[in-house]
Amino acid sequence: MTKRPFGRTGLDVSPLGFGGAPIGYLNTDQQQAARTINLLLDAGVNLVDTAAAYEGSESIIAAAVGHRRDQFVLVSKCGPKLPDLPDAAWSAALIAATVDRSLARLKTDRLDVMLLHSCNLATLQQGDALAELIKARDAGKIRFVGYSGDNDTAAFAANLPEVAVVQTSVNIADQANIDIVLPVARRKNLGVIAKRPIANAAWKDPARQPGFYGDYASTYSRRLARMELKPQDVGYADDSDDAWSELALRFTLAIPGVTAAIVGTTNPENAKKNLAAAEKGPLAAEMVRKIRDRYITARADESWPGQG
Repeated sequence: MTKRPFGRTGLDVSPLGFGGAPIGYLNTDQQQAARTINLLLDAGVNLVDTAAAYEGSESIIAAAVGHRRDQFVLVSKCGPKLPDLPDAAWSAALIAATVDRSLARLKTDRLDVMLLHSCNLATLQQGDALAELIKARDAGKIRFVGYSGDNDTAAFAANLPEVAVVQTSVNIADQANIDIVLPVARRKNLGVIAKRPIANAAWKDPARQPGFYGDYASTYSRRLARMELKPQDVGYADDSDDAWSELALRFTLAIPGVTAAIVGTTNPENAKKNLAAAEKGPLAAEMVRKIRDRYITARADESWPGQG
């Protein structure tokens, strides 16, 4: 798989990355998780994303691919209160403790990127959380500091001189950050990770969405209904799940400023389909424009903010 420059970090990453939320939240069998992640690494994927708050995700990743640590860029997130740590959310003490906890759970001596996990603007402006991450960077525990979030807060973070990476929502049903965050990220030459690139499969009936997927997809489902978008509108033969998923991923990868899109899956077969879609390359410009136009028309005078 070809690689893209990860902003000004000097790293190169695959356009498709692995998102580690589902393997934690869905209590994925360790062997199945290992098959999925190793399949992706074998195919050239070299971006693995997780978070301290994703329950068992960090430990599952370590057990699955810890022996291949030098083959991928490892991203985690910190800041929210954790049940096993006594310190307050976003405090310097919690940030420091979470960095150490993540290093231990991931069985590594460094994180390539640690992101503040969607803190609000006031927390960013207050500065203690970011300052603690900078201390961890200067101590060699992490290589680059970043922020995960959306809308004006993510744009503010992208402007901060110490922030080298942002993670933000970009997909067919969530396009606000294309106009709010990505212009700043391009100007600052940041690495940009697109989260939720397949819109949480919002085209599916909610009854077909397990666990947290259904909750996350509800807003996107309403938006897609308003957009009246079908894969056939941009050249696909049908509106199967595979067509939708490929269309969504290739749309996200076509957006200027997006370095990589992380897709969370617990299923090796779905991982193969994501690989095949990514290998087809970004969606053609005229198709992207049509989807953007549908979004803008359907939104009308509503804001449709990025989903945090």
